[in-house]
This record gives sequence, C-alpha cells and structure tokens, in this order.
Amino acid sequence: MAFPDRRTADVLLTILLFAVVISVLYAARRVLLIFAFAILFSYLIDPAVRFLQRHSLFFKNLRGPHVIEAYLAFVILAAVGVHALAPQFLKQTGKLFREGPELLDNLSSGEIASRIGDRYGWSEAQERRLHEFLAGHREQIRNSVTRVEQSAASAVALFVVVPILAIFFLSDGGRLADSFIQLISTEANHRAIRDAADELNTMLRKYIRAKVILVGCSFLFYSAAMLVLRFPHAIALGILGGVLEFIPVAGWMTTAAAIIGVGFLTHSHWIWMAAVLGLWRMAMDYFISPRIVGQNLEMHPLMVLFAVMVGGEIGGIVGIYLSIPVMVVVRVIWSKCVAANAADSPGLLHESETL
Repeated sequence: MAFPDRRTADVLLTILLFAVVISVLYAARRVLLIFAFAILFSYLIDPAVRFLQRHSLFFKNLRGPHVIEAYLAFVILAAVGVHALAPQFLKQTGKLFREGPELLDNLSSGEIASRIGDRYGWSEAQERRLHEFLAGHREQIRNSVTRVEQSAASAVALFVVVPILAIFFLSDGGRLADSFIQLISTEANHRAIRDAADELNTMLRKYIRAKVILVGCSFLFYSAAMLVLRFPHAIALGILGGVLEFIPVAGWMTTAAAIIGVGFLTHSHWIWMAAVLGLWRMAMDYFISPRIVGQNLEMHPLMVLFAVMVGGEIGGIVGIYLSIPVMVVVRVIWSKCVAANAADSPGLLHESETL
C-alpha cells in the first residue's frame, strides 16, 4: 500500500490537530467556563475601577490599588445593604444552618406536618395527608437535598474563584490581551487581529451594560409590585431579584420562590404576586431582554432570542448565559474574515457585485 502524498498527509494532520484541540477543550470545559465567567465579571467591575482611577489622587497609573478599592467598596456596600434592609437575615441564616439536619429529618419523616398544622390551624385530616405525602417521598426529598447541597458547594466555590481570577484580568487585562495577540498573530495579520480584539472588547462592554440595565428594570419592578401588594422586605427582595437577574433561569426561579414564600408565610397576596411574576417573566424573556440586548449590540431581537434558545438547548443554564457572548465573538470573527477575504480578492468581489 502506497504511503499518502504530502497534501493528503497535511490534511490528515490538520484534522488530527483539530480533533486533539477539541478533545482538550472538552476535557477542560469546566476550567474554561470559570475563566469565561471571570472575564465577564471583570467587565462588570471595570467601570468602577476606571472611575476610581480617574478620580484618585494617588496611583493613577496603576490599576491594582483601584481594583482592591472597588472590591472593598462592593463588599462594604453589600454588608451595609444586608444589615440595613434585612437585619435578621444573617441571624436567620445561621439558625437555618444550625437546625438544618433536624429540619431535614422532620421533613423526610413527615413530622414537620404537625408543626405546620399547629401554626396555621390545619385540621387533623390535612396534617395526615401532608404527613403521608412527605413520608412516602422520603428518598426523593433526601436525594433532592443532597443535590442542592452539592450545587451550593459548587456555587460557593465559583463565587470565590471567579472574583479572584477577575482581579488578574482587571489588573493586567491589557498586557494579557497583547501577549495573546502576539502569540497567535503574524506580521501580516497582526493589525486585523488587533482590530478584532478591540471590537470584541467594545461589544462585551455593551453586553454587560445591557445586563446592568436589565438588573435595574427587575429591581424596579419587583420592588414596586411588592410595595403595592404590601409585602414585607420589599426593597430587600427587590435588590435580591435584581442581582439574581444576572443568573438565567435559576436566578428568576430563586427570586420567585423567595417572594412567593415570604408572601405565603406572612399571609400577603402571594397568589396575585405569583400571577404578576409570571406575566413579568414572559415580558422580560420575550420582549424586554431581547430588545435591550439587541439595541446595545446592534442585533435584531429575534436573533438574540434565537441565540438564547439555542444556548439553552445545548448547554442549559450555562449555555443561556454564554450564548450572547459566544454569538458576539463569532460575529466579530466572521465579519473580520469576510473583510479580509474581500480585501484579498477585490476583483472577485467587484465581479460578484456586477452580477
């Protein structure tokens, strides 16, 4: 059997190289996702860092001190906000952690039905039905709690690692980008890759700005709706809902569960609130969010909705969150490639236009 010629060997080696790269990327997908979230988080914090750097009397040429200042400012604001808006939050959270195992045992065994019935004046038949339901689904409850604990541990690790990595991107992002461009570029395409990087930087800034606008809209809506329906802790829950708007699907579901749970426990108008939240979610997902994101990124709202739906189908919650940034990256790279091909073959472009 004859050995393949050089052209065939080059094609096979190229295919093998792509297969190896894809395999490595798939194996390291969790690490890549963490770095992607860190980059997006650095874009979120960057306006505050630049503001502090412009108005600082010292270290104007250094970003490191101002990155630390921005982090400290956010931590202090978060602590003050939690203490001012929900002073019992930390106490109740600590109590929940201390009584968590006992609560789980009572929940899985069905004994909690008696406590709920005594507190809300249920009849013995209602308590018995709840007790039988909980006892019959003991294993499902324990498995669900285990999955929640594992997800919570992963989320805590993510919330710790992402801000730490974002510090490096905020401090040395420019130098890191220059080093990466030098690594992948040649003398012939250096200018084109630099322009693509600058355009991508601008588009990601606009994407984060759109997300901040959506956070503000959610905060105003949640707060106004709960104030009208006389919910307790309306502003605190509104802030929670606004912040969780950054997290697709799980964010608004957590917000809805918290608001409806507070309304149920405090005998507020939680049924009306559930209906209002459902209408708001439909308006946000299919009208407000696509229009705001599309306007900032100069994309049609239908394309934004399509990218989000495809991302959710492929990657779930993570796919929904990264769908728009990935689409922005593909769009910038594609436009630059088309422009480069048009510049390399102007005769063909003129002929196609004539036809």
